[in-house]
Amino acid sequence: MKVSYQWLSQYVDVSGNTASELGEKLTRGGIEVDIVENRNKGVEKVVVGFVKSREKHPDADKLSVCIVDAGLGEDLQIVCGAKNVAAGQKVPVALVGAKAPDGLVIKRAKLRGVESQGMICSAKELGLNDKSAAEGDSGGHSRSAGGYQGW
Repeated sequence: MKVSYQWLSQYVDVSGNTASELGEKLTRGGIEVDIVENRNKGVEKVVVGFVKSREKHPDADKLSVCIVDAGLGEDLQIVCGAKNVAAGQKVPVALVGAKAPDGLVIKRAKLRGVESQGMICSAKELGLNDKSAAEGDSGGHSRSAGGYQGW
């Protein structure tokens, strides 16, 4: 069974213990922990965003322009290539300055004349496999539209 350190901290006080230390203490206490996985593969400045709207890009058939609430006080306009992103979804959003596991740094960009203020990410782009991704993951995102708080 996989148990999240964050989830476990909702039920017991884990303060002062890293995930590895907690795994060792659980094993010594009779609950064998086989492995402690670090799911953050070097991701920085990625937050959960809410897609408020999705419109077709005016100059590109395979791109969309999304308005996303990323909790920053003002909405972000993000150009996205994922076919499965829709209004009403929660998605991982790499903010400007975010760093992906492969070293890509997200910058403000103009894509076919439309400004993009971040990137809607797939699980793969965050270094996650499909089995460990949260339900509703955007998946399949095109990198053409272009960390770790709350995700």
